[in-house]
Amino acid sequence: MSESTGRPRAEIDPKYRWNLSDIFPSWESWQTACDTLDGVIERFAALKGSLNQGPEQLLEALRLEDELGQLSYKVWYYPSLRYDEDQRDNAINAKRQQVQILMAKAAQATSWFNPELLAIPLETVRQWMTDDPQGLELYRFAVEDLYRQQEHVLDEPREALLSLAARFSSAPPDIYGALSTADIKFPTITLSDGEQITVTYGRYRALLATNRNQSDRKNAFEALYHCYGANINTYAAIYNGIAQRDWFAARARNYRSTLEAALHGNNIPTSVVETLIETTKRQTAPLQRYHQLRKRVLGVDKYYLYDGSIPLVESDKQYPYDDVLDQVIESVAPLGSDYQGKLRQALSGGWIDVYENQGKRSGAYSAGVYGVHPYILLNYNNTLDDVFTLAHELGHAMHTLLSAEAQPFRYASYTIFVAEVASTFNEALLLDYMIEREADRLQRAVLLQHAIDSILGTFYTQVLFANWELDALRMVENGEPLTADALNTLYRGLVDQYYGDAIDKDPRYDWTWSRIPHFFRSPYYVYQYATCHASSAQLFARLRTDRQQTTAAYLDLLSSGGSDYPMDQLKAAGIDLSQSDTIAAVGSQLDRLITQLEAELKALDRLPS
Repeated sequence: MSESTGRPRAEIDPKYRWNLSDIFPSWESWQTACDTLDGVIERFAALKGSLNQGPEQLLEALRLEDELGQLSYKVWYYPSLRYDEDQRDNAINAKRQQVQILMAKAAQATSWFNPELLAIPLETVRQWMTDDPQGLELYRFAVEDLYRQQEHVLDEPREALLSLAARFSSAPPDIYGALSTADIKFPTITLSDGEQITVTYGRYRALLATNRNQSDRKNAFEALYHCYGANINTYAAIYNGIAQRDWFAARARNYRSTLEAALHGNNIPTSVVETLIETTKRQTAPLQRYHQLRKRVLGVDKYYLYDGSIPLVESDKQYPYDDVLDQVIESVAPLGSDYQGKLRQALSGGWIDVYENQGKRSGAYSAGVYGVHPYILLNYNNTLDDVFTLAHELGHAMHTLLSAEAQPFRYASYTIFVAEVASTFNEALLLDYMIEREADRLQRAVLLQHAIDSILGTFYTQVLFANWELDALRMVENGEPLTADALNTLYRGLVDQYYGDAIDKDPRYDWTWSRIPHFFRSPYYVYQYATCHASSAQLFARLRTDRQQTTAAYLDLLSSGGSDYPMDQLKAAGIDLSQSDTIAAVGSQLDRLITQLEAELKALDRLPS
């Protein structure tokens, strides 16, 4: 059982909890929808063998596939979001598994479609679409994209066989979730002032960001990391299972690597990730400069990564949730009143689960439930970081709303590759709003530090993570074992390479990979934080010089959903991530911000000579 602190959920005011009855009013309604979905799956399976009869049959299959997808959103998210309210609830977890079984059945029942469609010449299908502008034409991009990927689509028997594996593919991340959330026993520590706290994920982040006693930060770091170190071989076994799963899937579909398999679907060249990593490795000097500055200002003999979040200037300012909402709304004024109105609606109640409670999933996310509205999970602790996490997730939510309004269901879901542009752009707008209105030098220094920390968190840290993930998966591709020692050694080498002598070493750093959920739940996700940060930084810079055109291009990007390839969507907005200059500009941006921060610290007499 989880020993998560926080209040019992029932004690939290409903206005700070999301309202899942917008999806289904009851479990009975959910079960009815599951039964309906099961029927749709059967109907789709019955269409097998009909596509070559003509365009009417193809259109029927595509529309039925859309119906299946729309219903799947609701059927999956209702128990999934319920489970994240309290991951100790085995009954709800069983319902999640029920949906996973249903999704596996859907994958098997639909596995015939792609091979059967691809057996029809592309020119024939193109003529069908041209002749039916009110029906099939809608699906042109999706259909032509399938033909683009034809070499990686298997024949029907092999597609059916792979679909059977879908039931097992979620097992490793589910095991990771159980070990790291549901069954974890968070340690209790005694702080230097005698207070005892349980080091949950939320409390850990808050303590590192607010507690100015280095020994307390060290105590919390060692306690939380012990939870992972004590099970490091189990985490390695879970990760090896994920890596082997993905390498199997890549080879089965004739990809040369797991990276190619992950990127090919969105038509992203593997060179984008490779360029990102190699360019960033050449731009580590500003990263090291910042941590050297921090060590000087903090006045510590030894400086560790767990010292990297504490403000460089004394500030006990808290940011209660209700007090920041107007600022978040006002900060997006450059995007227009319509955007502001949608954001205000998201904050009005029922969409956001704000506070930590016992058993609640850690972290934050935005989940778009098609046909309803987005839901946002937070674990708000009144820190400045929490304010920007709120803005970040609202960016995702607005992206979801604009895409759903402008696109049919088939193209309403945007790719991960562009998803973090919306979130980081919202953060940039909020930071600019707060700095411009802050007259106090001390608070400006706090905000400048946050801007720098944002670059470190969404860019440098994520590139390091992407570097580790790519190297680890290449080890599997090369037939090398993924033991705990191997994964620890790999992570240690990257910490040394990125941070150099700017930090003092702690052997527990080696275990950091085991506490990064994205490695286990969403392989090849983290690099996109960095590419999106670079993209949003370019957009924000242009917003200052050409507000009208940049705003229009940005809103067009958010409204385009998944109607085009993400690299093309970004290029339409003026961003080319294939160029190393786009990536290198982030290092220059960081260097400038550090110089500004140094000036503020000197004015405050906080910078030792």
